[in-house]
Amino acid sequence: MYLYLLILLQLLSSAGDGIVGGKIAKPHSRPYMVSLQHRGRHVCGGTLIRKDFVLTSAHCLMNNNPIAYPLTVVLGAHNLTEEEKKSRQERKVSHYHRHPLHQNITQFSYDIMLLKVCLRHISFLFSLLLITKCSVAGWGKTKPDKTSGPADVLMEVEVTMQFNLECVNKLRDYFISSQMICTEDGQKGFCQGDSGGPVVCKNKNMAQGIVAFFGNSLKCDDRKFPRVYMNISSFKSWIEEWKRLSK
Repeated sequence: MYLYLLILLQLLSSAGDGIVGGKIAKPHSRPYMVSLQHRGRHVCGGTLIRKDFVLTSAHCLMNNNPIAYPLTVVLGAHNLTEEEKKSRQERKVSHYHRHPLHQNITQFSYDIMLLKVCLRHISFLFSLLLITKCSVAGWGKTKPDKTSGPADVLMEVEVTMQFNLECVNKLRDYFISSQMICTEDGQKGFCQGDSGGPVVCKNKNMAQGIVAFFGNSLKCDDRKFPRVYMNISSFKSWIEEWKRLSK
């Protein structure tokens, strides 16, 4: 079974994916990073792609029910246990827009969602370049064991993109080349609590993918399988069309 399934079934109790083998990020060095929270608890990451839009994973919305499971967008955070009044903004989501094909084919496909919010005084330039060396950040677990909880401060780690052929060879039908990208297998990378967050390439303002699921393992430090992300560039037309219609 995939960790992705575990997140779908236990999102409320697990607090999403996290960073293993990384280091503490420089405070507020990633202004696009979003903490998605439910009742004050971090459940997923996200990427601010415009002052009023956040990009994340579709599976972060529990049961696709924003009334029973509303999410709050928290921007400008570093340590989630502190108030950080000078930098932090908290906003309600005014509209959830999961990709219409999510779970229609397989539960791994089209795992992408746009959130419309009202955020002021924020600008973010995002590009879709194909670069090998990237990094991923989040507030998820820092150790793969069951007793480890989410991180209080934002963590980051450098990762290396893998050729899609390698991802297909290792993940077979679970890897959809037209939608996904992956980073090489190893002990470093995202873990439980980082779903929906960005993988950022070349420099810290270039988002390429959205954290989706581990390879064929429940262990986020498993060396045998790559980590998988939804490829943002594959959904560029969908993103732009929905932003245009929502004006």
